[in-house]
Parts: sequence; structure tokens; C-alpha cells
Amino acid sequence: MKALIGQAYHMIRDPKLWAAMQPFPPLGALYAAAVLRERGDRVDFYDAMVSENPERWVQALHHTSPDVAVIYEDHFNYLTKMCLLVMRDLALDMIRAARQHGARVVVSSADATDHPAPYLEAGADLILVGEGEASLVEAMAALEAGNGFGSIDGIVFRKDGRIIQTGRRPLITDLDKLPRPAWDLVDFDHYRALWRRRHDHFSLNMVTSRGCPFHCNWCAKPIWGQRFHVRDPIAVADEMAWLAEHAAPDRIWFMDDIFGLKPGWIARFAEVLEDRNLRIPFKALGRADLLIRGDTIKNLAAAGGESIWIGVESGAQRVLDAMEKGVKVAQSLEATKAAKAAGMRVGHFIQYGYPGETWSDINKTLRFLRRADPDALGISVSYPLPGTPFYDRVKAQLGGRQNWTDSDDMAMLYRGPYNTHFYRVLHRYTHAEKALRRHLGLLRRGGGVFVRSIGGLILAGLRIGLLYPALQLLRLSGSRRIRPIEPGRSPEAAATPSLQGE
Repeated sequence: MKALIGQAYHMIRDPKLWAAMQPFPPLGALYAAAVLRERGDRVDFYDAMVSENPERWVQALHHTSPDVAVIYEDHFNYLTKMCLLVMRDLALDMIRAARQHGARVVVSSADATDHPAPYLEAGADLILVGEGEASLVEAMAALEAGNGFGSIDGIVFRKDGRIIQTGRRPLITDLDKLPRPAWDLVDFDHYRALWRRRHDHFSLNMVTSRGCPFHCNWCAKPIWGQRFHVRDPIAVADEMAWLAEHAAPDRIWFMDDIFGLKPGWIARFAEVLEDRNLRIPFKALGRADLLIRGDTIKNLAAAGGESIWIGVESGAQRVLDAMEKGVKVAQSLEATKAAKAAGMRVGHFIQYGYPGETWSDINKTLRFLRRADPDALGISVSYPLPGTPFYDRVKAQLGGRQNWTDSDDMAMLYRGPYNTHFYRVLHRYTHAEKALRRHLGLLRRGGGVFVRSIGGLILAGLRIGLLYPALQLLRLSGSRRIRPIEPGRSPEAAATPSLQGE
């Protein structure tokens, strides 16, 4: 069978991310391509991430004449969980175009899992639910043989006008049995050129695990649920060595929900890399409470950890407890200081607008950031994703619009403590404070950046001077009394990961 595989997420249709220009190949599609090749299919690849015109999907269909078009979103990329409206529209257009070219269509995405009807109505033959590789292989065999889909676990399809969902497919427990992502389909030179237009390095992405066993009640887990499975450090090192030889990235981004969650994994990974004399600086995502355990940060730095991002979310403990985060504010501060002391850059993810958050809580977050002084910030407002306890609790407040248009939307989709405009100003204000601290730090260090530091300092000060009065005006004119969401778990239970047998 001939398959054309791609994804709907086109970075060029997400202005914020296109401006940042940090494209990463779609790992989900590359894993899917690898298992289809292993099945014996001929696979062509449409790389939507770096396509500068979605119409090129139509050109790829015309050029390859596939039997099956596979739209397989990158489940390792948080942007696909958000189900941005512009990307949903692109997915539906891609399905229609594939059917017009005579191809059958298979779709794997969080949005299609949550809302299969629009995708089936657009012409998709079936939707892969959850982890899709094994279901995809069986679906291709059924399409090739002309059989029905009813015996395949983990899919949704339409029959006699009814939408039918089969039983949930068990997760892949041994990730090392999967073939390596089909990296040879990626145009590394193109990615390198895009990165170096804007940055001083070229980065690629990998994963060492799948899933997260913690309980944050706003975090959607449509693919792996509460399960967590990890690759062998040797297999990860093998893939890094291949990329070093064939793509020569300057850095790696490990896209795991939590990097090195399994006890002893990071230490073993550092040993394997040292034995091979293989070192590629990398960034990863971690939990504060896990980072400060034992020698985790020391081992992370030894393995090549250059940057660690921490889901801080809030500087107010009551908000973290309502989120069932299972982390203490003091742990986030300790992890930040320890990682900096080990020579790593630290990024913080901050989330404003959780139900019940007050102006006092926001001030606690701002004070925390001033004290911790992370090197980078990723700021959002709480986003209700289907399948989460948070979504279920605010569902009645959601109107006709339940998704952002793009990643810079920042719209409040439910009745939060303040309105959308307030949070957009707060977002800019928080970044302005961060810029002020950064330029003050550069000024203290002196050297050849003095003039640039003075200029940046003045600009950040002006922004703060304009934004703070606007923030106060919006706060005083638009605050709402919102009852806090009562957590379903105690802080201690939230800090305890689910057992793999659950």
C-alpha cells in the first residue's frame, strides 16, 4: 500500500510560533511512518511543520497518489492537545482533499479523539483513539484487504450512519520494540536553515518516555492516560548517536511530559553517554519535587542538561493545591536555585486565571518570579481541555467557542476571576518585569553589553510604567468572585504518582 503521512499543525498558521521560529519535526508522524514501513508499505512524508503553504498537501497528494492518507498529529507536542481552531479547519480541509484524490483517510489526534464527528463527516474513514501505532498497522491491513474495522481495537468509524467506537487498545509497554522514528524522511538542511536564520544553534527533538502518572486536573491525557512507560537509556543513546552523525544538531529537546521520572534513569543515561563520549546539550521538562531528590540535578547536568523547564504554574500554594499539582511553592524555588547552581538555564511555565485565583494570588506569583528569577517564562491562562476534571467542572460555563484560534489567543473560555483583556495585559506585564530583571543582571555583569543593557532597561521600564496602571484599572473594574475549585485529592495524594497497574 502507498501511504502519504503528515499532520494538520502548520506552524506558519500559528503566528506566535512562526515568529519564534523553533520548528521541530513531528515525532508522532515519524513514528507512524516507521511502523508502516515495517509493515511493508511505501511511505511518503508531508512535513506540515515547515511547509510555507498548506496547499502543498494537495500537491503532495497529486504527486504521490496514495492509497491511504494518514493525518497523524504529534502527541508529544503540547500544541496538539490545545486543538487550535485554525488547525482543526486545516485537518478537515486535508481530509476533504485526500478524498477528492481517491485516498482513504486515517486520522490520529487528540481533537479527533474528543470530537470524532466533524472528522468523519469531512470524509475520514476512521479515527485512531489513544496510542495509535498498533491500531494504524491493523487499519492499513483492513483497508488493503477490504475488510471491516469492527475487530480493530482503539478506533472510531461510521457504519450505517452511526458512529462506532471499538474497545480501548492496551498501551505499548515496551517502547524499545517500536522502530526508530523515520528520521531519514526529514529534510535536516531545511530545518537547520530555518533555525539559523533566527538563532545561533540548530535543535532537534526526541522522546525517552510516554505519558505522565501525576494528577494535575487541568492536564489532558487523551493518548496515554495515567500510564507511564520509558525507553532504555541505551536505545535513547543509540538514537542520539544516529542524529549526531546524520543531522548534527547543536541541541536536543526531550519532549517527555516529565524527563527522567523513573528512579535512576538519568544517572544511567549519563553513564551511557559518558561511555560513548557522546554529549549533545539538551533541554527537558521536569517536576520540581523530583528534581530536588538525591543527585537528580547533578546527573542531569552530567548527561548534558543545559536547560530545564519546570511547571511552576503559580506562586500561591492554594492555587497549586486546587490544581492537584502535588508540588510545593518552596520546592519550585529550591529546584530553580539548584539547577542554576549546576550551570543550567531554568524556564518556568506559569498559568493564570485558575478558578478562585485572586489578585493576592497573582501577586504571590509575581513575587515568586522576582525571587526565583527564571531565565525564561512560558505564560498562559488556564485552558479547559476535554477529558480533564477541570473541563468537567467548568463545562457549564463554556459557550459556543471552546478552543483558541492560535497559541497566542489567551482568551478566557470560561468565567474566570477576570476577563480576557486583563490576562492579556497581565501576560505582557509579567514578561516586562522579567525583561527588566534580565537587563539589570546584564548591567551588573558589565562588559560589552552596557549600552544594550541600558536601552533594554529603559524600554522595559517604560512598558511597566504603561502596563501597570492599565492592569490596575482592569482589575478594579472587572474582578469577579469565583469560588475556588475544591481539589479531589489531598496535596499528599496529588504528589503520589499512579501505580502502573491502575
